[in-house]
Amino acid sequence: MTAPPGRLAGRVALITGATGGIGLATAELFAREDAQLVVTDIDSAAVEALTERLRADDADVIGAELDVSSAEQWARVIESTRRRFGGLDILINVAGVVDWAGVEAAEQESWDRVIAVNQTGTWLGMKTAMPLLRASGAASIVNTSSVLGLIGSGGAAAYHASKGAVRLLTKTAAVEYATRGIRVNSVHPGVIATPMIQGILDEQGDQQPDIVRTPMRRAGLASEIASAMLFLASAESSYVTGAELVVDGGLTAH
Repeated sequence: MTAPPGRLAGRVALITGATGGIGLATAELFAREDAQLVVTDIDSAAVEALTERLRADDADVIGAELDVSSAEQWARVIESTRRRFGGLDILINVAGVVDWAGVEAAEQESWDRVIAVNQTGTWLGMKTAMPLLRASGAASIVNTSSVLGLIGSGGAAAYHASKGAVRLLTKTAAVEYATRGIRVNSVHPGVIATPMIQGILDEQGDQQPDIVRTPMRRAGLASEIASAMLFLASAESSYVTGAELVVDGGLTAH
């Protein structure tokens, strides 16, 4: 008996930050759901390894090195996508970096890098991919913000600023393209066990302050964020645009 097609069959999806944490879980899930994939990351060796592994599982995938803060690299990746697949239906902006310093402690070099990757990189991805996405007629963009794009923590000034910007950039793009065949939504993860914070989780365990404040009293899994990405990328969310999908175990509920 032939298995039914996946939820993303016939759809081309580009994922940034695809080799670690949320991006990796999303790439693996989208491959299982039969998407044609473009996986990107700044680490070219990791991209090559992921591409080979997904191909071994019969995924239709290409990989590309991408520093999301570079307009030139974005242009190359989008052109490679057009040549290989003929178009693009889904853009998943995951790539991000963090600096935990507060307002006074933050150094401008670190501030500029966080803004360049998290905020400018998200904008560049949408801007560069938009011609292909408009041609799709039924495209979806999912931008990764954070609960720290919704609430303050008293630190991580650049990260908060960038993720708050991603939230409103998403909303204005959703309004701009609502009648042009492109939905744009943001996902707001809470405390997720990814390489970005794994050292903190290992050190503090279930006494990590944000876990203590999370009603579900645990860190989330990257796969749980990937499932939210899949919903927003698929036709199941066809009337959802400009939305904030918060996946945080209840952290922002109180």
